[in-house]
Amino acid sequence: MAKAQNEAWGLDYIDLYLIHFPVPLEFIEPEKLRYPGWWMDADHNEIQRANVSTQETWQALEEIVDSGIAKSIGISNAQAQTIYDITTYAKHPISSLQIEHHPYLVQPDLIELAKEQKIVVTAYSSFGPQSFLELPEAFRKRTNNLSSLFDAEPVKKAAERLDKTPAQVLLRWATQRDIAVIPKSNNVNRLKQNLEVTDFDLKKEEIEAISALDKGLRFNDPGFYLHKPLRIFA
Repeated sequence: MAKAQNEAWGLDYIDLYLIHFPVPLEFIEPEKLRYPGWWMDADHNEIQRANVSTQETWQALEEIVDSGIAKSIGISNAQAQTIYDITTYAKHPISSLQIEHHPYLVQPDLIELAKEQKIVVTAYSSFGPQSFLELPEAFRKRTNNLSSLFDAEPVKKAAERLDKTPAQVLLRWATQRDIAVIPKSNNVNRLKQNLEVTDFDLKKEEIEAISALDKGLRFNDPGFYLHKPLRIFA
């Protein structure tokens, strides 16, 4: 799969290859170089788990590093127990942990563990509910009757003090805590603003106030939005 993707994209190598969710699915020969079975796949809307261990999966990723297809490998949407497990047999290190991360889902203990293991943490959905409003209804349910983080008082106050947008404050809140961010936008002005988040600093008390918005609220949860739930975060 990795070799086919690399060749299809015309790359010399892939910088980082991730286990997307820490649960194996039955392989169905894909038409577009991806595993089907998620909510967006009309042809295969019933997912099927496979009897494959995390160790077997990780060692397959190590093979693509050894073959030169990928430079680094990592995990996404994984919790502490997966990290502890992989570190007992990993030949190549976990380079990156990509997680949903925003002030409604801070996950401080998981981030601390990653730092202890020298794993770079990358945040997606940095704007919380705002990141899911354009997705199908199953994704949006948890955003109902929930205030936007752009309107949260500590975010607005910091934005006013710094003459920045709330989005820029949210990104800086993450990067100032040594977390990489990968915000997504199709708007040129917002893309530019998302890059302009290194020329200012939040105060310690502002970071703490924003972190205190934590609700432990996860939006990208296949145990919630899939027709046949995958209770990864149970």
